[in-house]
Amino acid sequence: MTTPQAASTIAALRQALTEGSLHPGDVAREVLAAIAAHDDPAVWIGAIDGAAVERAAGLLDSRGLEIDRLPLYGIPFAVKDNIDIAGQVTTAGCPAFASVAAASAQVVERLLEAGAVVVGKTNLDQFATGLVGTRTPYGVPRNPFDPSLVPGGSSSGSAVAVAAGLVPFALGTDTAGSGRIPAAIMNVVGFKPTPGLVSTRGVVPACRSLDCISVFALTADDAVAVFEAIAGLDLSDPYARPQGARHLIEPREPTDLVLGVPDAATLAAHVDAAYREAFARQVDELRELGARVNVVDMAPFLAVGDLMYDGPWVAERLAAVGDFIEGHPDDVLAVTRAIILGARRFSADDAFRAEYHRRELAIATAGVWDEVDVLCVPSVPGVPSLDDVVADPVGVNARLGRFSTFVNLLDLCAVATPGGFTSHGGAGRLPAGFTLIGPACTDRLLLALAGQYQETHGSDRALGALQRGRPRDRPRRSSTVEHRSDATTIPLVVVGAHLTGQPLNHQLTGIGASLAATTTTAPVYRLYAIAETTPPKPGLVRVGDGDGGASIEVEVWDVPAARLGSFVAAVAPPLAIGAVCLSDGRWVSGFVCEPTALDGATDITTFGGWRAWIASR
Repeated sequence: MTTPQAASTIAALRQALTEGSLHPGDVAREVLAAIAAHDDPAVWIGAIDGAAVERAAGLLDSRGLEIDRLPLYGIPFAVKDNIDIAGQVTTAGCPAFASVAAASAQVVERLLEAGAVVVGKTNLDQFATGLVGTRTPYGVPRNPFDPSLVPGGSSSGSAVAVAAGLVPFALGTDTAGSGRIPAAIMNVVGFKPTPGLVSTRGVVPACRSLDCISVFALTADDAVAVFEAIAGLDLSDPYARPQGARHLIEPREPTDLVLGVPDAATLAAHVDAAYREAFARQVDELRELGARVNVVDMAPFLAVGDLMYDGPWVAERLAAVGDFIEGHPDDVLAVTRAIILGARRFSADDAFRAEYHRRELAIATAGVWDEVDVLCVPSVPGVPSLDDVVADPVGVNARLGRFSTFVNLLDLCAVATPGGFTSHGGAGRLPAGFTLIGPACTDRLLLALAGQYQETHGSDRALGALQRGRPRDRPRRSSTVEHRSDATTIPLVVVGAHLTGQPLNHQLTGIGASLAATTTTAPVYRLYAIAETTPPKPGLVRVGDGDGGASIEVEVWDVPAARLGSFVAAVAPPLAIGAVCLSDGRWVSGFVCEPTALDGATDITTFGGWRAWIASR
């Protein structure tokens, strides 16, 4: 692959593969190298089988003459780990639930038949129950725009994998927004097809009557390519859309479209100021394409969305995995267990009453489609922090889905579309996109409009979290430590429990510290797991030449100088703040440990870092 940007889009790869300047084996090797170099193991569940990926790519190399009939020839992709791949473990985010799939999900089969190469399984909120991306025992995938913020879920790993340029596209699932929410937070396209157009056979159910496969890509054009490969009637899927109801509406010019947008009061009630400002700009940009804009009453749509979490549809999750949870209560996260087993409170008549109410609300929304062709809403109302989720795991999750939860309940399709960045807010500019929503089978129309928007207004904007097009005043962080002349912050090396996604990271974000770099120490350290510490903590010890020293993964955080003293004062023995030598030869203040801590400690140097050791457990 010639450039990181080319590595990230199906269109660019397809062109290079067709011209012969690249071969599937080249693509596979560079993708594997990119994954190995990426410093966030929480993106994936299970190890990446590089040999299997290269074998699959090698088989395609031998079929080069068939490229014209294989629309995704040599294109790597990732799969959310509630979707089966034959011979691989499916966990649905719960290790005790894991089992080896006897057959691939139909959507995976169709992609392989189209010439795509599966790379690995991605992390998710356990049993796809959540929109935050933090409800997982496999670690929280890091938000590359601000590590103190959630990545979005439940398809967190798939969204991050595409945003980081590790794969050109990925599969997720979307019942209440599990594809669109993380796509918006990760600045990528998140396409949720009309229910039933894409088979869900081979997917661990969340709400089986509502579940949809979702597609993550950097461009709407790429999402179209994937959709064309995966859409198809599957008579083995009881929720497949009947043949007579599958006619797709063709795209139209923006000048022929009327967009419906929420009124100002609704936006003010549900959306943070920075995201309201971004949405107003995006609506103006859609007007520039020629679309007309009408204000619509969103109240009945939002009322439908309330049924997703406050109504008996959660009982579908109980039907799917309730028996397992009741038999393995300690193997399921507390918040996930409480949500799913909480569905016991609903009775059969509750379910029918809710369905009657949903039908009434659906009639109330139907008139909107006489006035507009497409709804346009903010994809997310804002992005919560990891600490926000800890403080209010249910409320924060529900707010994230304010404009997403009603879509499947109303048999609609939707495309979360990158729309640039906020002009202010939080620690810096953050992705702020919009979602286009349409009636059943307007999938191509929505994707075409999203593609026209990206072509017109996105040429100078970042794709995902990649360097190209990133706003000039928000430079991408380097993977090495930069010299700073800013005396208001002091760099601090962290090794274990304070790393991004680890249990004490909030102590850094809580004092306004920001991640400056992920790097390694000089090869003169050994790493130990200190005995009897809560939460578990490592000890970093410098050793002499010939004593088996190694380079250890660390993070460097910029800590406000005014807050460093109080932070250091709270560091409890046997840990201490000393000087750590980094791989570039510079010495930086950081966590070390007293020699007495090594009594009973476990030497974990061979793992190369704390995260790898935690993952091995």
